Amino acid sequence: MQKTYTPVSAQEAVKAVKSGDRIHVHSVACTPTILLEALMERSGELSDVTIQHIHTEGPAPYAEENGKYMGTFELESFFVGGNVRKATQAGYADYIPVFLSETQRLIRDEVLPIDVAMVQISLPDQHGWVSIGTSVDCSKAAIEKAKTVIAVVNKHMPRAWGDAMMPLSDFDIFVEHDSPLIEAHMPELSDQDIAIGKNVANLIEDGATLQMGIGAIPNAVLSQLGNHKNLGVHTEMFSDGLLPLVEQGIVNGANKTLDQGKIVASFLMGSKDLYNFVDDNPGVLMQDVHYTNSVHIIKQNPKVTAINSAIQVDITGQVCADSIGTKFYSGVGGQIDFMRGASFSEGGKPILAIPSVTKKGMSKIAPMLCEGGGVVTTRANMHWLVTEFGAVNLYGKTLQKRARDIISIAHPDHQESLDKAAFDRFGSHYHFIKSKKELEIRKN
Repeated sequence: MQKTYTPVSAQEAVKAVKSGDRIHVHSVACTPTILLEALMERSGELSDVTIQHIHTEGPAPYAEENGKYMGTFELESFFVGGNVRKATQAGYADYIPVFLSETQRLIRDEVLPIDVAMVQISLPDQHGWVSIGTSVDCSKAAIEKAKTVIAVVNKHMPRAWGDAMMPLSDFDIFVEHDSPLIEAHMPELSDQDIAIGKNVANLIEDGATLQMGIGAIPNAVLSQLGNHKNLGVHTEMFSDGLLPLVEQGIVNGANKTLDQGKIVASFLMGSKDLYNFVDDNPGVLMQDVHYTNSVHIIKQNPKVTAINSAIQVDITGQVCADSIGTKFYSGVGGQIDFMRGASFSEGGKPILAIPSVTKKGMSKIAPMLCEGGGVVTTRANMHWLVTEFGAVNLYGKTLQKRARDIISIAHPDHQESLDKAAFDRFGSHYHFIKSKKELEIRKN
């Protein structure tokens, strides 16, 4: 028998928030905008309210870059998205460095105790169950631990399976509001993107289990997998680029050890087609991030091929993926979770794929990371590095040998200056190794 609820207005619902509270906001396409708007209307009544989330879509008025709500709302995000980037860089919002796998732990262990969770859910079914849809991530943990959970019941929310399914009794206050989920459409691929995609695709074996994200490079890679077979997916997120491969039977999960035949993810962002694909689809499991991003879980699938990107890489293989110098741009995210998981997987390949240059023509491969740039993936974690100019495996290589290899796939306009920097750093032995390698190439 269907369990019922009594809806209230968004304005009435947010009265549950008190000064000094910590609020968790549902992530990505599930951002409960109507609740945030109602909360802003109460700004004159509240003080010292902390808001936390991973990445959200849409407006983030609580994080004004001019500090409008200082003393009222303070944002502490696990990932610096575009809607809060300027405020974070200006110091009016703040960032918590944390592996994506551990965001739920901060909540469950009450390192960050939650007073109010604001989420969106699907319509309840005849058994009184709802789905938290396209974002399970650490939001499930917030629902479990919050003193009060406010849920926006939205007919547009897909009924995703897996950990996304929860009983209606887990929620306390309900608001009905039917607004389509925020969409993100695939960018047009450049020649550079396609070249990177081809180089990565050449490393992906039949039967591999893929982890990828959203954006030009993941979509470029997926576009080059038309001749592959029996690919699986265990990832923190995916987008529309995966759908053609599912339709063609290329992605079928046949070789997966865990969740065979299933696509596993923790959150999604894409078009309405993507959300329709997930809706009531038992072939897609939306799981808690403690499962999707667990190194112990990831490594159990065969040939895990983790494809990640970065802001900058130095000639020893250090990777900065969260900041441009001292200015935070994104976050640690799940890069290390999957780089480590793939490295322990039988036949696994951790891959870092980047354009060789920025849009302004600056080399993304540098002698040293920019001052203030954080190391997200260490030298010791690096395996494959890919640009549009090739792919090199750094695993087991000395500093000098990996510098030579990394420079070989840098943009030709920057190779000479990078080579000089490597010589200045390592001395004449570096050029001896390089010359020896060139002789070997000529002989072959």
